[in-house]
Amino acid sequence: MRSYKTTMVDPVRLLPREDRDAALADAGYNVFNLDSADVFVDLLTDSGTGTMSNDQWAAMMQGDEAYAGGDSFADLEAAVSDVMGFENVVPAHQGRGAENVLYGALVSEGDTILNNAHFDTTRAHVVANGGDAVDCPVEAATDMDSDDPFKGDFSLDRARAVVDDVGAENVPVVVLTITNNSMAGQPVSVDNTRAVAEFADDIDATFVVDACRFAENAHFVQQREPEFADDSVAAIAREQLSYADACVMSGKKDGLVNIGGFVGIREGRDELHEQCRQRGILYEGFSTYGGMSGRDIAAFAVGLREAVDPPYVAERVEQVQRLCEALADRGVPVYQPAGGHAVYIDANRALDHIPRDQYPGQAFVCELYREGGVRGVELGRFAFPDTDRRDLVRLAVPRRMYGPDHVEHVADTAEAVCERADEISGLEIVEEPEMEELRHFSAELRPVE
Repeated sequence: MRSYKTTMVDPVRLLPREDRDAALADAGYNVFNLDSADVFVDLLTDSGTGTMSNDQWAAMMQGDEAYAGGDSFADLEAAVSDVMGFENVVPAHQGRGAENVLYGALVSEGDTILNNAHFDTTRAHVVANGGDAVDCPVEAATDMDSDDPFKGDFSLDRARAVVDDVGAENVPVVVLTITNNSMAGQPVSVDNTRAVAEFADDIDATFVVDACRFAENAHFVQQREPEFADDSVAAIAREQLSYADACVMSGKKDGLVNIGGFVGIREGRDELHEQCRQRGILYEGFSTYGGMSGRDIAAFAVGLREAVDPPYVAERVEQVQRLCEALADRGVPVYQPAGGHAVYIDANRALDHIPRDQYPGQAFVCELYREGGVRGVELGRFAFPDTDRRDLVRLAVPRRMYGPDHVEHVADTAEAVCERADEISGLEIVEEPEMEELRHFSAELRPVE
């Protein structure tokens, strides 16, 4: 039973199938182009799509809208310090704004940036600043059926091989993403975090943690890493983040808000803090609001503290696990074990007759919408061009929004798609933006005849 009750509702409706067919064609077979009102269960992303608490709404009513020195920002600074351990905070309107601030200060032309796996906007910011984004996942990450408890870990063997190739002087930044979104939302152990921090120190690189889902990761550590079995989620989160020189955070995930982000910088990194502060003023706004309203900052400060509350984070992760189990029980090929924020369907297995250059993941995404009004997102070769990663379909679960009946509907819809897999054709791109790292947001496709 959930530890909270619903006090506000938002009606939704399932369009008739012929209307869903028409909406999909009008969207160019790209579900980013669908109207929200035409979606029945929206699992496109868990970023900024969740439900805020009554304490967050109450905080919004007291938001300080001062341009400089607002009380709400002081509350956010205190929350970041208490929950995450970073003394210096540079606010931004959302995660990619924070990435622009941080990676613009750290990355130069010709640099190589290592990550357990770059997500789309992270990779794009590295590339935009002239860098080369290199993924260093562990071997288990690519094994859909491995029961390794920390498939999100960073491969130090892979990282050392890259450093030997390009030279340590050309690797100024090492990034650890927790949980590892691009690798099916899999968690990262504290032991691996310590090892990565030591590696970054050895090559004189800045160690950055992408902390968007730090609380979910801490929950997995509590459940799976024996050293921390008796520790609280809050204590584990602070321990894991304590090894980083800086963090980049989208508040739209484990900040439990609809907008907002920040760069957190360790005390003693004064030059980096000042560089980020000046970039923040240039691109986001003054350094005590950073593109957010005071009321949004106030809600963010409350949300960070709620994110490490034991009942909340346990229920959050368990709902995702229930969706994974419901899909697996129906024979839908899913990445296991489930991650913390999403379930990933293997479209290469589900639609094994569709060649990879015809984007089977995107085809599955389209059929989920056509079949049951469910919106997911492709995280395979369409979203990540020129990679050999599997064609996964991510079903990201918004926080504190959907109930068990929605989970069952999604599982039934995916099962129905798999049952008529032979009828589904691949897709081809007819129009895409110049920057292919971001093409999945706006490209248009059509079915292959």
